[in-house]
Amino acid sequence: MRVICKNQDFHTVETGTLLVLQFEAEGRPQTASYEAVRAASNGWLDEVESSGEAKGRVYETTVLHRPAGFAAKRLVLAGAGPAAKFTPAVLRRVIAAALRKAKANGVSILTLALDEPYVTDDFVSAAAEGAHLGNYEVDRHKSKPDERTEIEEFQLVVLKVPDLQLTNSFVRGNILGESQNFTRDLVNEPGNLLTPLVLAERARTMAHAEGLECEILDRDRMTQLGMGSLLGVAQGSANPPCLIVLRYKPSQPSESKDHLALIGKAVTFDTGGISIKPADGMEKMKYDMAGGAAVLGAMRAIARLYPSIPVTAYVPAVENACGGNAQRPGDIVTSLSGRTIEVLNTDAEGRLILVDAIEYAKREGVTHMVDAATLTGAIVVALGHIHVGAFSNDDAFLTKLLNAAKIQGENMWHMPLDDEYRDYLKSPFADIGNIGGRWGGAVTAAYFLKEWAGDTPWVHLDIAGTAWLEEAKPYMPKGPSGVCVRTFVELAISW
Repeated sequence: MRVICKNQDFHTVETGTLLVLQFEAEGRPQTASYEAVRAASNGWLDEVESSGEAKGRVYETTVLHRPAGFAAKRLVLAGAGPAAKFTPAVLRRVIAAALRKAKANGVSILTLALDEPYVTDDFVSAAAEGAHLGNYEVDRHKSKPDERTEIEEFQLVVLKVPDLQLTNSFVRGNILGESQNFTRDLVNEPGNLLTPLVLAERARTMAHAEGLECEILDRDRMTQLGMGSLLGVAQGSANPPCLIVLRYKPSQPSESKDHLALIGKAVTFDTGGISIKPADGMEKMKYDMAGGAAVLGAMRAIARLYPSIPVTAYVPAVENACGGNAQRPGDIVTSLSGRTIEVLNTDAEGRLILVDAIEYAKREGVTHMVDAATLTGAIVVALGHIHVGAFSNDDAFLTKLLNAAKIQGENMWHMPLDDEYRDYLKSPFADIGNIGGRWGGAVTAAYFLKEWAGDTPWVHLDIAGTAWLEEAKPYMPKGPSGVCVRTFVELAISW
């Protein structure tokens, strides 16, 4: 699908469908495009609004065929909700929902008229992102894809000459949308097709295309280094593990000494190991590498958007299987840091691979770390499928990340990390246990990681409830969401 930006009078745009934003009546802004539709409707729009057929509610659409004075074959009023709550995040979802509905209705070219007061950098970027996100489908492995009309072109028509900054914002939106879909493609792959080494090869190919440095640490190298925590998780699988490292270096030396690390859990399939998961829903465990995929998607965008600080990605990739050599509950492993861990539950494996990646990142001299992981079911119990759980040892760094998330419309909630939670992780046999019992599971998992983060500013994002949509939304099909990609990119480029 082509996604393009045009400077053109929306009356003259030749397109199958022209989208015009319609807000709810109270506080409705007098946008030129909406008023033009009202004028062209010869009273019809007033009638349907007064009857309650077209209230401007979010995702609601109202079609006006062959309107007088327009070159478009049809106008579609796209409900945008209350103007007071209209943000780039809302526009992103409105565009995605409208595009998905257009595909179902046989539209091949879709155009959005965007006018004041919404011709701004953030809204222009969000419109491009929404087009890509709405166009994503999950049926790539079907022999016959689901019936639908593919959108050939999405056009954004802005009602003033786009200056260079707006053009750059549109390009940025394309990059972010494409990179989020890159992440979703990885997460959507089944475990038999995306093993740790296949993920590493996908990362290497992307890094080569984008000009990133790539290093893949194999089992032998990790054994030499002493990554016993990560390797313990992998030992039950015939598919070898690896640690994927991608490096972005700015072309000009930065005045800042800061160096950002993005760390992503990548369990390409998680059976739970000896502490095996229930059969019901286990097929979804291909998504247990969503944190690593988000990091890779973010690095793809970062390579194209040139932030001023160095950014390095660390993606520990393993398969957690039930082979004859699988680690057992009660095993004790020695991590890269030298600390010993009693493995009380082999299904608490994500934290075991992350701590070796965190320690390795610290040894390479990063100054700030943020990790993303589908880490616990407990975070889903606490926050549902609405918010990412955010934990941190540094308030200033957490504030910076939460601001980036807010700008990008990704919901994140600050969770506690009090020192008292450390008591849950005590082990009489090793330095620490890998689980803390029934209570506060998301917090104790985060506290486990905090032990390795030490004094380095660090944020942990538990995305177990948000990386996969259990049910389709108007703006997104069931399946991978690509959460965290936009936040990571915003964090880096706004540093």
